[in-house]
Amino acid sequence: MNLMVNGDAESGPGGSADPVAAVNGWDVWEGAPALVAYSLGGGYPTASDPGPAARGSRFFSGGNSPRTALVQDVALPTHGRTGRQAVDAGHVRYTLAGWLGGYAAQEDGARLSVEFRDGRGTPVALSVLGPVTAAERQSRTALLERTASASVPPGARSARVLLVFTRSGGTSNDGYADAVSLTLTAIAKPSGGHQ
Repeated sequence: MNLMVNGDAESGPGGSADPVAAVNGWDVWEGAPALVAYSLGGGYPTASDPGPAARGSRFFSGGNSPRTALVQDVALPTHGRTGRQAVDAGHVRYTLAGWLGGYAAQEDGARLSVEFRDGRGTPVALSVLGPVTAAERQSRTALLERTASASVPPGARSARVLLVFTRSGGTSNDGYADAVSLTLTAIAKPSGGHQ
């Protein structure tokens, strides 16, 4: 189950390279992102460039701000196989995933992170993905998949997902992201023996 809302930039205003003031499901902390259509052209990623196989019609970009930051605070499930009891017993894994990229040989990039917090809001674990470098993209416009997976730390009650786009030069912030997800999986408990 993906805990993220609108991790694929499909919902709400956008579709051009023009920055938007608000993004469904996300808080805009800094700058102004653009939700760009893959059909836009003009050097932006297209449906034929490397990226998610099951991509929708749009992706996130940093707009034209030097630094653009989007944040989403997610409450972890209370009950069930990935609920608090299972988390505190070390029986839940998370996977943070996203397709991150940039434009041609430029070093503008996107960084995706998740910070787990306890009931008091104190950070208890952090995972960071990206940015994907121009060298990793072989100096072509592309989005590449990045993932991190580990056990949800015992005591975690919420997760803060942060998507940061950073411009290295020029006027457009060509950090790109799509298909952002945070999923939880119940780990089978070992059979037999004392629990």
